[in-house]
Amino acid sequence: MKILSYKNISWNILKIVSSLNFSIILLLLIALVSILGTIIEQDQSLLYYQTSYPVSENKFYPFNWHTIVFLGLDHLYANWWFLLIIFLFFVSLIICTFSRQLPVLKNARNWKFLQQTKNMKKIKIFQSFSFASISNMIYSLNSCSYYVFHRGHSVYAYKGLLGRIAPIFVHFSIILTLIGTIIGLFGGFIVQEMVPNGETFHLNNVVKSGVQSRLPYNLVGFINDFSIEYNQDGSIQQFFSSVSIMSNEGESLITQQISVNSPLTFNGITFYQTDWQVNALRFRLGQAPIMQKKLNKIQIGNKTIWFCNLPVSSKEGVNIVITGLTGELFLYDSNGMLLKTCNVNQRVEIYNTSFMVKEIMASTGLQIKADPGISVVYLGFFILIISVITSYLSYSQIWVKSAVNNMDLAGFTNRAVLAFEEDFIAIQKVYTYHTFQ
Repeated sequence: MKILSYKNISWNILKIVSSLNFSIILLLLIALVSILGTIIEQDQSLLYYQTSYPVSENKFYPFNWHTIVFLGLDHLYANWWFLLIIFLFFVSLIICTFSRQLPVLKNARNWKFLQQTKNMKKIKIFQSFSFASISNMIYSLNSCSYYVFHRGHSVYAYKGLLGRIAPIFVHFSIILTLIGTIIGLFGGFIVQEMVPNGETFHLNNVVKSGVQSRLPYNLVGFINDFSIEYNQDGSIQQFFSSVSIMSNEGESLITQQISVNSPLTFNGITFYQTDWQVNALRFRLGQAPIMQKKLNKIQIGNKTIWFCNLPVSSKEGVNIVITGLTGELFLYDSNGMLLKTCNVNQRVEIYNTSFMVKEIMASTGLQIKADPGISVVYLGFFILIISVITSYLSYSQIWVKSAVNNMDLAGFTNRAVLAFEEDFIAIQKVYTYHTFQ
């Protein structure tokens, strides 16, 4: 009795997990949680959440930083309970596919002869003929692209079996998408690097990595050049980085100019252009050797500028201001009065001292990302597209019962009823024509 009870409980659990209602509930739950993940910024520092989501005196406001951190909403898509929901949805689809969808497809291919006329009359479309010719009816069905099965005085025909495969394709596509997502979650990584122009870089600043991910520590990159393309009004149109990937021996393996939405892909690792910043000035003052001065960044409205203070003598100094990498520099005195405007490599006189900026030193921001499951995700979406196409195909069935002096014809389709009725009329015309010819 205990064994029987255990089997009944297991069977009931499987029925619940494989049910359509359970899958829909899980799918809606995943969608709602994903929406929440787009509202609450992910993978930020604790200080960010404390500042952006302070503890409010309003008890009806649930999203403060305590709640976010406690529930793991700051890293929602890697949270254990979100992964558990994904896993349950994955298991539900697997069980439903093998216990319901595949048997339905197999059953659709079985011969379904209806032996009694009263059963055929229950079908929506029904037609009776006062003359009977099984051979002509089989020919008529074949001429309309139906697969025909004949046994005795009964005929069964169907068309559009691919239309029954569409739900199975949907299940497989979602399963593959989930598998690809999990592979990427556990085997992928994201690295952010800010690399000065003309410098080499390695993958050091890891932002996110899966438990099974492996960083290619032998990978060496080099920034050949960084440049910005400006609009006529001075706003930034696009910025570019020429990136080289080199071997440990210093041999260049690939070189490509990247920009926003135009990344470099090498051995499954993608290099994205994400940001940039101005670091310092290299200049010469008088006869002194070339020196370097760090620039400070400030935001004025929607405009960003960089500046530094440079003492020219014991009594005088100059403030250097730049607005970008155009090469134009603005020189101000200590009272904020504009002294001169110059360009890179242009020599000017400041308080009887020669001054020349040799280079505006900038860094390019790179996001290096590896996602080993992306190809599986793309395959899942491709199968989903196929399922959408096949879902428009109608699955039509026709039953024929022949007697001595009459023949009954009945048919059913799951969609495109008007098109099926046209098929039904065409079959009748071909049958009548060949019977009385």
